Amino acid sequence: MPEPRTVALVTLGCARNEVDSEELAGRLAADGWQLVDDASEADVAVVNTCGFVDAAKKDSVDALLEANDLKAHGRTQAVVAVGCMAERYGKDLAEALPEADGVLGFDDYADISDRLQTILSGGVHAPHTPRDRRKLLPISPAERQTAAGVALPGHGQGTDAASGAANGDAEGAGDGALDFAEAPADLPDGLAPASGPRAPLRRRLDSGPVASVKLASGCDRRCTFCAIPSFRGSFISRRPSDVLGETRWLAEQGVREVMLVSENNTSYGKDLGDIRLLETLLPELAAVDGIARVRVSYLQPAEMRPGLIDVLTSTPGVVPYFDLSFQHSAPGVLRAMRRFGDTDRFLDLLDTIRGKAPEAGVRSNFIVGFPGETEDDLAELERFLTSARLDAIGVFGYSDEEGTEAATYENKLDDDVVAARLARVSRLAEELTAQRAEERVGSTVRVLVEAVDEETGEVTGRADHQAPETDGQVVLTDAGGWWEPAPGMFVTARVTGTEGVDLIAEPLAVDEADPDAAGRDDGRNEPGAAGRGAAATVRGGVPGGALLTSVPGAPAGADGAPEGAEAVAR
Repeated sequence: MPEPRTVALVTLGCARNEVDSEELAGRLAADGWQLVDDASEADVAVVNTCGFVDAAKKDSVDALLEANDLKAHGRTQAVVAVGCMAERYGKDLAEALPEADGVLGFDDYADISDRLQTILSGGVHAPHTPRDRRKLLPISPAERQTAAGVALPGHGQGTDAASGAANGDAEGAGDGALDFAEAPADLPDGLAPASGPRAPLRRRLDSGPVASVKLASGCDRRCTFCAIPSFRGSFISRRPSDVLGETRWLAEQGVREVMLVSENNTSYGKDLGDIRLLETLLPELAAVDGIARVRVSYLQPAEMRPGLIDVLTSTPGVVPYFDLSFQHSAPGVLRAMRRFGDTDRFLDLLDTIRGKAPEAGVRSNFIVGFPGETEDDLAELERFLTSARLDAIGVFGYSDEEGTEAATYENKLDDDVVAARLARVSRLAEELTAQRAEERVGSTVRVLVEAVDEETGEVTGRADHQAPETDGQVVLTDAGGWWEPAPGMFVTARVTGTEGVDLIAEPLAVDEADPDAAGRDDGRNEPGAAGRGAAATVRGGVPGGALLTSVPGAPAGADGAPEGAEAVAR
């Protein structure tokens, strides 16, 4: 019997890329590939690249070169680039980086198994010519759901439906090229969908209690500094039934928190005939058995509406968390970015949010040194930051990004001026976010346990106001051994101190509705109680949340969370 083909997926960049990697993993597993964690043990190493900021692109190239080195002394026979950088540069990347045996764009994802097999067998798959993906979907959002032959990573498109529509086959297209094929009946264990309505093929690549779910793809905004729409395309929503089906499957896999991701979640539903569809969907997601926390990321301040704020601040199971992409607060700079708002309007929005949920978490990213930015503009941004009480702040120095309108502007600042402003605002942001953390001392927070360090026993997790990777963490202190911590548990805790942006908290009680607490004596959920129970599940610790991300020459993305920011900051 032939040895199974093995593949390793290396993911760089944002949470959206992580979802795409798990879709690729699902497709490969369904076709008989064996997934391995270590690239040196794989026949093929697939690197899911980031293609927006220069530092992240460098990380992607470095990862491809590192994987290529394995071919000299390991099992690895081929290295393949996928993801945003591969899509954005296509054949240009292939010519510049011959170490990559293949460069695959989004249109190749549905046939990823065949593509890898061709490359592994010594064949050549011609890389695509880069193109503006905004032109692939109709201008009218209402016409996009039935558009033919457009690949949408993370939307779980069926191969047969997509290929049939692309060839003009009405029967193959079903309800349109964006339809979802029914899953094979004999999918391997752990591969979505096990049951439920048409969830995408997806294989989880880690066992943590948190997972992202893609709500939509693309962006219709035309921010002058951002190239993301050119390679991710125009905005298109996933159907609510598909989002719900995937969330149910994730809950069956032990996920306790889902984070909704896209380039712009506030636009969800506009192409489905209901711009307020997110307000309807959120309570349904929160009601999914096993899901205890729903988080929404990537919100546009200009598109925030009263009803959405109400749902985000009052729906049980939906955390009052606002990832708002302000980018700046000086009106002149925002207009040059083709964005809207000003300091006072943004502060009014925050007042509205905190009037409904005083402990709401708010994070944002900002670009300093944008072409034409004056000292007065910078002072206006500092005024906003000082008043906004943000929990998390990313600060980025402007640099030209090819293909963007801002790259053509003439009134650019010298590099040393940009660097000085970046350092100045970064220092202020670090001080302000630490102060904001101190404001939470004495408060009670609900913490999702994510890691128990095998060596030190340190227990870490996140409160409602902290998103994965970027917003800091909560370190839970020892409470005398009255509870047995395990990833996936929810704990009520009192904040007793801070370490920079991280919180130190004393556990008070384990969530009685937590499946991990089921079957224990009632007293086990109270401090000071003793008793025997199942041994704690442990795994390695997670890195502390580096709340302040200061990256020279890295403009923020269309969604307010820069592509690759997590990889760059860490």
